[in-house]
Amino acid sequence: MHQTDNRTFTFKLFLWIYALLYVLAGLNHFISTDVYYAIMPEWLPAHSLLIYLSGIIEIGLGVLLLFSGVRKLAAILLIVMLISFLPVHMYMIQKAPFMLGKILVTPIIAWARLPLQALLIYWAFYYYNK
Repeated sequence: MHQTDNRTFTFKLFLWIYALLYVLAGLNHFISTDVYYAIMPEWLPAHSLLIYLSGIIEIGLGVLLLFSGVRKLAAILLIVMLISFLPVHMYMIQKAPFMLGKILVTPIIAWARLPLQALLIYWAFYYYNK
């Protein structure tokens, strides 16, 4: 396999992984809705609407990433979405420790979500630039 072919394969593989991550995360908003209620700050309005809407957006943006004509738009919208989720992650830090379904979210786990968000933002920015 030629080096350019390897790069193309790697690019597409990680693009599909990244897109699938959002589609699955979005579907999870409909499958495990109760989990999302547990991490919604009280000051946010319309929890049900926000949970389902964010699920739809995640699915849609994950799918749009796969199309080169709208990939830049999808990537920038993912960055905006991920930044908009930061208050939820900050709330989780304040609330920890707590049970999220069957998972104990400790302060360390809650804090670890912030670098994960940064990685996901960087990953979207990578696809924005390519």
